[in-house]
Amino acid sequence: MAEIDFTGRSVLITGAASGIGKSVAEWLDQHGVGEIIAVDLDAEGLEALELTCQVRRIAGDVTDPELWAGIEDQLDRLDHAHINAGVANGGALTELEFAEWRRIMSVNLDGVFLGLRTALRIMKKHESGKSIVLTSSVVGVKPTPMTAAYGTSKAGVAHLAQIAAAEHLDDGIRINAVAPGRVDTPIWTKTDQFRLLADRLGHDKALRVAGEQAGGDHAFARPEELSGQIGFLLSDAAANITGTVLVADSGYSL
Repeated sequence: MAEIDFTGRSVLITGAASGIGKSVAEWLDQHGVGEIIAVDLDAEGLEALELTCQVRRIAGDVTDPELWAGIEDQLDRLDHAHINAGVANGGALTELEFAEWRRIMSVNLDGVFLGLRTALRIMKKHESGKSIVLTSSVVGVKPTPMTAAYGTSKAGVAHLAQIAAAEHLDDGIRINAVAPGRVDTPIWTKTDQFRLLADRLGHDKALRVAGEQAGGDHAFARPEELSGQIGFLLSDAAANITGTVLVADSGYSL
């Protein structure tokens, strides 16, 4: 297996201020990455990132085409990208407001499309081993009640990764997706359902209870458990892997 080494490489990460994106940034920093282009709506969270590598912090809304036009103009070269920013919520389909449906679709699909398109355009400017990982979800693979907007958006992300992989075989750009189960990150802990549970039980117990409801005591993973898997898919060690959706869900989908 090739050594996992990102020395001198540049990596774009969306949703980099917290959760999986932040954990991936820290993992890459530990593996010698040269520069991280960190994108997030949370400007304070971006400033709080403590990394030893060069960091280009870009605060903005991933659903804004102008943000991505600016990033494309700024970057002459890009080796890897983790297109990760997303939002979540749940509830019965019949009770789902169209505005909430559009909010989730806008970030989880439109934002991913814009980020992926920009990364591909920059990567096509030079020749070298290049790779992209999109963050999908197990509920994009397994139909799950009460996740109509989120699950549908994440199914689209998984399929988009495979379409992009097929389109860019000749360019030498690998595109994969990771489909986590529930992870202890703000995307879940800020949902209406979890807040109600946490208000009643406290954060840690709410995680355990929600994990049991999702299928097992270990259903809620830690972000750092995902970062190594994503880092592997980005790395040269995964040089022959493209168009795959890695399900990392503690067995929930079985």
